Amino acid sequence: MFEQCPFKIFVWRVISMIEKKIFLKTLDDVKSFVAIAVTKPYDIELLSGKYVVNAKSIMGVLSLDLTSPITMVANTDTDMNILEEIETYTNAALELVK
Repeated sequence: MFEQCPFKIFVWRVISMIEKKIFLKTLDDVKSFVAIAVTKPYDIELLSGKYVVNAKSIMGVLSLDLTSPITMVANTDTDMNILEEIETYTNAALELVK
């Protein structure tokens, strides 16, 4: 049936992501952030320089240079609640830039 079809149908799923600068000042901030990340069903990465780690791994997060803001990338197109949940850490990054 499909062999006779003169054209092909491609289904593309657009994957959007949320990218925000965050700043984790203390060990408690790291623990709280990882606790938030673990509850999400999608991938979340943290980028610091050339390093990319899984935000759900406390060991991975602690291996980053946490003396400056890092970039969080959440691979989701449906869950915007994460922005509210990490607002403390995004505000801390903005204050550091000022």
